[in-house]
Amino acid sequence: MNIRRLLFATAIIAPAAFIRPSGRASTGRLLAQEVGTSQSPALGTLPPEAWDDSDPADSLYRKAREALNNSEYRKAAVLFAQIVTRYPKSTYAADALYWRAFSLYSIGRETDLRDALIALDTQRARFPDAATRGESNTLAVRIRGALAKGGDASAAAAVSSVATRPSACPKGSDREDDGDMRMAAMNALLQMDSEQALPILKEVVQRRDACSVALRRKAMFLLSQKSTPQAEDLLIDAVKSDPDRGVREQAVFWLGQVNTERATSTLEQLATSAADTDIREKAIFALEQQNSPRAAALIRRLAEANDAPASVRERAIFSLGQRRSADNAAFLRSLFGRIAKGDRDETLRKKILFSLSQMSGEGNDKWLLGVAQDNSQSEDTRKHALFCAGQAGVSGADLASLYDKLTDSALKEHLVWVLSESPDKAAGDKVFDIAKRDKDAEMRKKALFWLTQKNDPRAKQLLIDILKG
Repeated sequence: MNIRRLLFATAIIAPAAFIRPSGRASTGRLLAQEVGTSQSPALGTLPPEAWDDSDPADSLYRKAREALNNSEYRKAAVLFAQIVTRYPKSTYAADALYWRAFSLYSIGRETDLRDALIALDTQRARFPDAATRGESNTLAVRIRGALAKGGDASAAAAVSSVATRPSACPKGSDREDDGDMRMAAMNALLQMDSEQALPILKEVVQRRDACSVALRRKAMFLLSQKSTPQAEDLLIDAVKSDPDRGVREQAVFWLGQVNTERATSTLEQLATSAADTDIREKAIFALEQQNSPRAAALIRRLAEANDAPASVRERAIFSLGQRRSADNAAFLRSLFGRIAKGDRDETLRKKILFSLSQMSGEGNDKWLLGVAQDNSQSEDTRKHALFCAGQAGVSGADLASLYDKLTDSALKEHLVWVLSESPDKAAGDKVFDIAKRDKDAEMRKKALFWLTQKNDPRAKQLLIDILKG
């Protein structure tokens, strides 16, 4: 999985905890998993600290908690079980069954997973009002997902039931617990093979009720991982017909990870003719991820398409800047010259300058300096070229030499700031030289100001010399 996909996937759902009025922490959201990671991160935190030192199971609970904290899952499972068998009326007994199941799930062997389900069933029967009951439901789904991955058909059916069942969107904690269970089921689907998961995913993504929106959005990622024509069909159908904008956007993004002719054709159609400009921009980004000659050619066409919305052209120009190549650099420099000068197109020209600054080398450094010195360009464009030259890593010596060639005071002032931002020693030396010797008093003030902002030790001595003089 590349870094873009990893970052996106881990942003899909974030775990969160909250504190119950009693002061004991709920683990309700602690089991929420980032749908999209191939391996599950830590499923929770520690059980709450011991809260009743008068309870006969208090010391046993502390030992069990410590074992879990040290990842001694087998020991923790045994100790939590002892709480229930030795002290069945303890205030710790109800939650101990959950934490025993949690410990066994962390071990992960099939026999341990089945023992974990027994512990959760026992809690459900004996302690229906346990503080961890909602968490237990979610954990049970995750356990069945692990069993389904190993080929357990009944476990797979149970996961399917959770993922696809209708919801009346209840309010309050029941809704939150239901959401946790559904997210656990979606994560379990990722672990199943396509033959098991696709029928379930199909049922999820073809729903159109408002209550299933969050699930449908996350299902788009799962479909992109299955690499089958059926999964591709479902993604494309979601792009075209899902009533939720967020689902359509997710489908467009993940379609960019499906490197087939049909996926590319669908993205091309969206990028060139979708009525929604946001969708067009997202389609361009998705095409960029495919990194194919066909996609690159389309993005160039959109960058220079005079009839395309400005935001679409800007997105295309930005995308080209993210793919360093001599061809892309030459294309962008040529496009800069072909876009008319004027307020209406100034933003596009600035986008080109910035995109070129993202591709160090390729002849861009000198070209950016050339734009900065071009008197036929607007002052704003020249300033932006100076900034982009600094971002592109133009040497401090080259930036310093440019200062004496400029005649426009506003540009020179802007260059002083660009020089002050450069890590190159030659750039810092030039700022100091301007602060100390420039004939223009205003430039000396500006340079001295930027020296002090960088905590340059020479600035302190220069200030002392000025005050003495």
